[in-house]
Amino acid sequence: MLNDPDTPAELGVSELNAGAFPMCNGLTRLQSRFLAEPAKVDAILSHDGSFDTEEAEEFGLVTFAPDDLDWEDEIRLAIEERTSLSPDALTGMEASLRFAGPETMDTKIFGRLTAWQNWIFQRPNAVGEHGALTNYGKPTQPQFDFKRT
Repeated sequence: MLNDPDTPAELGVSELNAGAFPMCNGLTRLQSRFLAEPAKVDAILSHDGSFDTEEAEEFGLVTFAPDDLDWEDEIRLAIEERTSLSPDALTGMEASLRFAGPETMDTKIFGRLTAWQNWIFQRPNAVGEHGALTNYGKPTQPQFDFKRT
């Protein structure tokens, strides 16, 4: 989130963040985000008004908040880091993170045991001639097909 006093940004929460749409693990997205710090959820939901950039960072609602001088470089680096990973691996990582917390039959199926997670590791981006697993430990870099995701 941009931390620039000349271009203020705000983040807001509402009663919808308090449980109107629980995830399949029975938790809200905020509860899943702050699984190790449940008191933060109450603090966030009881906060009066929206959060400015510094408050959002203090409460842990944003990953980082560079100022306007660092913004371009930080965004460029973040994008370059993401594009260096296989799109299929990113899909699997995202699914695993989405289903944190109490385990239910749904979280087992969607987060860990689905056929598509096995499928990720059988796709050309992983095991093809130029895939990530094929090139692991070699001096060559994988070449990903971004049209497959």
